Amino acid sequence: MTDPARSFRRVVLVVSLLNLAYFGVEFAIARAIGSVSLLADSIDFLEDASINALIFVAFGWSLRRRARVGGVLAFVILVPAVATVWIAVAKILNPTAPSPAALSITAAGALVVNLIAAVLLARHRHYAGSLARAAWLSARNDSLANVAIIAAAGVTVWLQSGWPDIIVGVAIGVLNADAARAVWRAARQERLDDAAARA
Repeated sequence: MTDPARSFRRVVLVVSLLNLAYFGVEFAIARAIGSVSLLADSIDFLEDASINALIFVAFGWSLRRRARVGGVLAFVILVPAVATVWIAVAKILNPTAPSPAALSITAAGALVVNLIAAVLLARHRHYAGSLARAAWLSARNDSLANVAIIAAAGVTVWLQSGWPDIIVGVAIGVLNADAARAVWRAARQERLDDAAARA
């Protein structure tokens, strides 16, 4: 295995463990304050931990098998989007505002974790096709989501409403759906490349 390959596998393992650790933190706080956006984001952390762990395992596989894993990862990324819709519907029936302070502090911590992950993965984002792209897109999208959650906390202070939290939670789901599309396209291209190489 080449040095770049070892480096990439080491990075995705570290990113997986970081995501798994912060999932526990964010999930507990989200449940405690009744936040849709934090709960959706915590599910996203669990998804990212799973994606990076799977990439760590599947990296040495052939192009054809990696393409299959990329297709599976596209569906895995959709899980938080579906979960967010479910959570948001329940919250809409009782749109109480979560604690703005807890919301912003937790989101700021998540932002730090995701920025670390994005920086670690940035140099590898064009390496290993759909697998590396899945990891980097997840970290990038999560960083954007965390900024939006912090902004929602500020608006919540002003409006004293749960709607900013709900709206941002749904937006996180949409962002994940778009990432799933991008990963699916990358995996499809790998399948085409593999077919062409075998022709």
